Amino acid sequence: MNNNKNNECNYKVNEPYPPVQVISPNPVYACEMLSNMADVVSEMSDVTRYFYIAVVTKPHYSWISTCFHYISIVEMHHLNIFAELALLLGADPRLWNCRECTQWWSPSFIGYPRELRALIAESIKAEEEAIRKYSRQANTICDMNIVAILHRIIRDEERHLQIFNDMYKQI
Repeated sequence: MNNNKNNECNYKVNEPYPPVQVISPNPVYACEMLSNMADVVSEMSDVTRYFYIAVVTKPHYSWISTCFHYISIVEMHHLNIFAELALLLGADPRLWNCRECTQWWSPSFIGYPRELRALIAESIKAEEEAIRKYSRQANTICDMNIVAILHRIIRDEERHLQIFNDMYKQI
């Protein structure tokens, strides 16, 4: 990985996101979008994880810190997209989910390892889980607007996975 890559554009796929629109409100799909926002495997978890990693790696690994900072910004954009979809689908886009017993997002959803390889390994696992989750949703949701958005976000997550795997090999 090139240590000079500090431009946000290197951390997302260079293609536009589809418009954020839905065919009609749908409470089942809304719950899926809330899950993408604020469950254990979610954009909020990734934003928080990558923010933490950017802070703790900055003193000794500034290039890693920069990378995680920019990736967290991309994840914030995904979080915003899922929040807008949840709202359009009829949900209140709070950081919670639609389980039988409402569960709010919690910082306890992420690990806080301090060892560099463990931080990156956790990030690799998070991206793999997000790709699996969004792929499952894309295969079950019938609103092609949402499916197109999921596929676009998956491409960003695949880019992040590639970056983290390269980073892990370098250290």
